[in-house]
Amino acid sequence: MIGLAFTATAAQAVDITGAGSTFAAPIYGAWGAVAKSSIGVALNYQALGSGAGQNQVIARTVDFGASDAPLTAAKLQTNLLIQFPTVMGGVVPIVNLPGIAPNQLHLTGEVVAELFSGAISTWNDPKIAALNPGVKLPDTAVAPVHRADGSGTTFVFTSYLAKVSPDWKSKIGAASSIAWPSGAGAKGNDGVAATVRNTEGGLGYVEYAYADKNHLTTVELKDKAGAFVAPNLDSFTKAAAAADWASAQNFAVDLLDTPGEGAWPIVSATFVLLPTNPKDPARSAEVIKFFDWAFTNGAATARKLQYVPLPAEVQTNVRHAWTNVAGAPDMSR
Repeated sequence: MIGLAFTATAAQAVDITGAGSTFAAPIYGAWGAVAKSSIGVALNYQALGSGAGQNQVIARTVDFGASDAPLTAAKLQTNLLIQFPTVMGGVVPIVNLPGIAPNQLHLTGEVVAELFSGAISTWNDPKIAALNPGVKLPDTAVAPVHRADGSGTTFVFTSYLAKVSPDWKSKIGAASSIAWPSGAGAKGNDGVAATVRNTEGGLGYVEYAYADKNHLTTVELKDKAGAFVAPNLDSFTKAAAAADWASAQNFAVDLLDTPGEGAWPIVSATFVLLPTNPKDPARSAEVIKFFDWAFTNGAATARKLQYVPLPAEVQTNVRHAWTNVAGAPDMSR
């Protein structure tokens, strides 16, 4: 009987469409694979980058947009949108250096900024050697790889560099798209991962699930407490624990370089953008139904992919925010 019930639910599934963040694509894909049979909601998600996700939901060509770069209160109001977080995750530097094991290389945020700015051009530079005594560093040119598309991952990564490097902040800055001083561009987290994997001396940045899936070499970064930390769910969770959600307008919480021993310094929430005046209120209600189900049932899947689920009190506040959407279902429990 249970099998028949699941078959009937999947056969009657309602389609919803979303587009944007490649950072969030692994978890939305995993949730979507189960939600169709569990609650009858079929997610068609296009991982086009956060900039595209923002533009498509503003144009109302998708039911929801997804972005790692939160919108300002003014832009949300102008475009009649709400934003809410879904999970938190880590952005990690990846390298292609033969002979260097995963998490063997130690870097600081300031040195990472100099690698991407071009101020450091070879991997055996004295600044890197000083951080890695005893490690045989290759005399190989640094080949930075950055996102070519409008990217929330780029927003998170460059915001971190601007926070730890005054020189980066004053000369280059932070945004979803910037004028990179050096390196090659690639599209999406997948594109950056593939380019670094194929480039000796390569250096890129991706959401952690892409590094893990592609068995790429990650590095340890110095945290705010001064210790070198490996990227993993434990260090992401320690960073997330410092979140000040109460002071975050529209859930735009700052998780970069947070205090606390063992906290990975580049962690971010990822956001969904949902119209308050949807073109199709019934489909918008299904979007809310999807994420309500994900909050209730999707934490283990999120952790398996190295994302940090939202705290229960934040989920409660998100459900309250959904009441601002026309046609929203009753989420009171």
